[in-house]
Amino acid sequence: MLHKVLICSLLLASSATYSQAVQKQIPPYKNPDLPIEERVEDLLGRMTIDEKIAQIRHIHSSDIFNGQEFDPQKLSNKAGDIAWGFVEGFPLTGDNCARYMRPIQKYMVEETRLGIPVFTVAESLHGVVHDGNTVYPQNIALGSTFTPQLAREKAHHIANDLHSMGFKQVLAPCIDAVRDLRWGRVEESYGEDPYLCGLFAIEEVDGYLESGISPMLKHYGPHGNPLSGLNLASVECGLRDLHEIYLKPFEMVVKNTGILAVMSSYNSWNHVPNSASHYMLTEILRNQWGFKGYVYSDWGAIEMLKSMHRTARNSSEAAIQAITAGLDVEASSNCYPFLKSLVEKGVIDESVIDTAVRRVLYAKFASGLFDDPYGNRYEQNKRHTPESVRLSKAIADESTVLLKNENNLLPLDPKRLKSIAVIGPNADQIQFGDYTWSRNNKDGITPLQGIKSQVGKNTIVRYAKGCSLASLDTSGIAEAVEAARQSEVAVIFGGSTSAAFVRDGYKNSTCGEGFDLNDLNLTGAQTQLIRAVYDTGTPVILVLVTGKPFAIEWEKNNLPAILVQWYAGEQAGNSIADILFGRVNPSGRLTFSFPRSTGHLPVYYNYLPSDRGFYHNPGSYDAPGRDYVFSSPTALYSFGYGLSYTSFVYKNLTTDRDKYGLTDTIKATVEVKNTGKRTGKEVVQLYVRDKVSTYVTPIRQLRDFLKIELKPGESRTVHLQVPVAELYLVDEQNHRFVEPGEFIIEAGQSSDNIILTKSVVVGEPSTIGDDEVVVAYTPKSSRQMQVKGEVRDIQATLVPGMQVIEKSTGKTLAKTDERGRFQVTTGNHEFLVFKKSGYRTAEIEVNNRNVINMTVNYGED
Repeated sequence: MLHKVLICSLLLASSATYSQAVQKQIPPYKNPDLPIEERVEDLLGRMTIDEKIAQIRHIHSSDIFNGQEFDPQKLSNKAGDIAWGFVEGFPLTGDNCARYMRPIQKYMVEETRLGIPVFTVAESLHGVVHDGNTVYPQNIALGSTFTPQLAREKAHHIANDLHSMGFKQVLAPCIDAVRDLRWGRVEESYGEDPYLCGLFAIEEVDGYLESGISPMLKHYGPHGNPLSGLNLASVECGLRDLHEIYLKPFEMVVKNTGILAVMSSYNSWNHVPNSASHYMLTEILRNQWGFKGYVYSDWGAIEMLKSMHRTARNSSEAAIQAITAGLDVEASSNCYPFLKSLVEKGVIDESVIDTAVRRVLYAKFASGLFDDPYGNRYEQNKRHTPESVRLSKAIADESTVLLKNENNLLPLDPKRLKSIAVIGPNADQIQFGDYTWSRNNKDGITPLQGIKSQVGKNTIVRYAKGCSLASLDTSGIAEAVEAARQSEVAVIFGGSTSAAFVRDGYKNSTCGEGFDLNDLNLTGAQTQLIRAVYDTGTPVILVLVTGKPFAIEWEKNNLPAILVQWYAGEQAGNSIADILFGRVNPSGRLTFSFPRSTGHLPVYYNYLPSDRGFYHNPGSYDAPGRDYVFSSPTALYSFGYGLSYTSFVYKNLTTDRDKYGLTDTIKATVEVKNTGKRTGKEVVQLYVRDKVSTYVTPIRQLRDFLKIELKPGESRTVHLQVPVAELYLVDEQNHRFVEPGEFIIEAGQSSDNIILTKSVVVGEPSTIGDDEVVVAYTPKSSRQMQVKGEVRDIQATLVPGMQVIEKSTGKTLAKTDERGRFQVTTGNHEFLVFKKSGYRTAEIEVNNRNVINMTVNYGED
C-alpha cells in the first residue's frame, strides 16, 4: 500500500514539474493570466520593425480577393510570415464574409511568426453593410426616438450579425454633432445637440462592448459643421465651441465607457488637419481624457495631408506628421511603409512607432482577440433574426415625427376610406440611407406596399410616381394630379435618396457622404408636384422620407398634414402605414431644427442670445421688418418638436431645494397628463438657462429628457436631473469652472415650447447691488398738461407703433406715428409707460415736462 502511495506521489510531482515546464515554454504574451500591459510589452519586445509597421497598417479586400473569391496565394504574397493589424472585405456578400474571414484569421494566427490575430473590420452605421443583414433606421432616426436604450439594443443585435461573419472591429458609431444641414452626412448623426449625441453614443458603445465587438468612434475632431456644408471642408470655430459642441460627445464616451478605438476625421480645424493634430490626438484625447486605445485614420486621410491639405510634400512627411501627432493606424493609403526607412535614417525614433503599436496591441488584448481569435464563443450567432427585424420596426415606429395635423386629418380610417392616391418618388422605392448594402425594393418594404397591406378590398389605391428626386422632368405630374383628383386623400412621399455603400448605387444620390446640397428646397420637381396635387383640392398628406431636413415653409403654411420619416430601415413601409392608419401613435421628436430657407442657416436651437436678431421685428413682403426684412430668423420647426394623435398637459415643476453645492445634482419633477383619447408617448424635455454668466452662454441647453407612455387620462410624475458640475463655463485656457449664480430650469415639449420654469441658485449669489433705481409711485396729479416727444431705439432709430400708456389708469393714450412721435394729455406727475412687442417696456415720470424723448431697448420683459 505504501508502495502505491509513493508511486502516486511521484507521478503527481512529475506531472506538476512537466506542467511548470510547459508553462515556462509559453511566451508571456500568450498567457491570459498575466496583466495586459505585461503581455503587450513582452510581445512588442519580440517584434521586428517590419512586424511593427504591419500592425499599424490595413490589408484591403482588393489585396487578397478576386471579386467575391478569397485568394490564399495573394494573402501569402502580401503578408508572408508577418501578422498584420487590420483586414476588411467591404465589397463581399454576407455569406462570403462568413466563409472567408475565419481562414484569413487562421493564417494570421497559425502561419505567421508571432501569431498575432488581425482585427477583422466591418461597417455598421445602421446595420452591417454586407448583403443579408438586418437594415435598421439611420442614426438620425434613432436619435429622434429620444430613447437611448434603443441604441444599446440595436448594437446587441448588430453584434450577432457581425459575429456570424467573423468580424471583431466595427467602424461605428458615428457620433458627430452636426450643425450645417447642407452637408450630406447629416443622416449619420443622432442630432444637433452634443449632449443627446453623447448619451446615444454611450449606449451604443456599451451595447457593442457587452456583445464582444470593439466599436470605433467617428469622426474625431470638429467635423459636423463643414464650411459651406461641403464634405471634408474645414470647421471654423473657437475653443469653446470645439470642446462644448464638437468634441463633447467624444469626451462623454471616452470618460464613461471602455472604448478602445477612435477614427480621425478628414478635415481641419484652426488650419491644422485633424489627422495631424497633436492637440486633438494627444493633448485632448489621451492626456486630458485618458484614452488608452488607438486612433485609426479615416480612409486615405494620411495621404490627404499631401494631396489635399498640402501640409506634407511627400508620403514620408505625411507619415511623420500623422504618427507623431498620435494617429496610430493607416487605412487606404500607403504612407506608413516609409516609416522603416525614416527610422533607419534617424529621422524619427523607433519608439514613436512602438507607441502606436503598443496601443493597437493593447486593444487586441483588451477586446479578447488573442484569447478567442476565431470567435468560437459566438459561432452559433445568426444573421437577420426575427427579433432584429422587430427591433428595426420598433425604432422606425418611435422615430417618425408628426409635424402638422390640421383638423385631425390623421390618422386615416381604413374602414371608411374609399380611395387613396399614393404619390411621389419615394412612394414605391425603399430608402435605407448611406452605409447600407442595397437600394433594391426586394430587400425592404416600400410605403406603397405598406399602405396596400393596411387597406381593405373596398379601398382603391392609385399610385403615380409624379417625378424623380434628381431630375427637373415634370412629365409625370399630370398622372399624379389625376390620381389625386379621383381620390379622397393624397399621400405624397418625397424627400431624398442616398447611395448604397461600395456598390453600384451612387447614381442620382441627393444625400449621404459626398452628396452635399447648396439649396435645401426639395430637389428635382418635387415642389411642382406637391403644389399641383394641392391645387386639386384633395387633402394632401406630405411624408418626407429623408436623411436631412428641408426648407418646407410653403408646405407648412398650406398642407393639412406633414410627417417626416427619416430613413427608417427595411420595415419603413409597414411602419409609415401603421402611423397613417393609427395603429401606431407617432412619438418621434426632431433632433435637427428645420430652416425656413437655406439662407436661414444655421438654425440649431442652442444659439447665443445675440444670434437670432437684435430688433425682434420680423417682416414679410406685406409688412417689411428687421431681422429679416422679409422673414423671421426663427426655425420653421425647432429641436425637440413633434406632435401626437393625443395631447398632454404639464404642471407642478419642482426642484428638491433652492441651493446646491458644486458637486450636487439638481433633481426636478414635473407632472404630465394625457388629456386626449389615445394612448401616446411624450418626450418630456428639461433645459437649463444660465441667467447671467461671465461668458455668453446659449439661450438654453438640453440637460435631460425622458420618453413616457400614458393611457388616456393617465398622469405621471416624471423625474429628471441635472448634475451641477455640467453647468460649467470654459475660460480662454479651456479651464472649466462652475460659476455661482441663478439658473432657470425649463420643462417643455420642445426647445421653443417651454411650458414651466423654475429658478434655482448654485453657490452663493452675487453681492453686487441691483442697479435699477426704484421710484416710488406718485398718484395722478389733478393738473392736466400736454406732453409730446419721440421714441428712438438705442441705435437712435425712430420707433413707430409704440404704445404710450398712462400708468394710473392703464389707458393707452397714443401710439407713436411713422416718425416715432407722440402727443398726449396727462397729469403733471403721471407716469408714462412705453410698450411694444420686441422692445423692453420703459416708464418715466412726467414731472411737469412738456417734452419727453425716450430711448428704448430691444428684447422682451
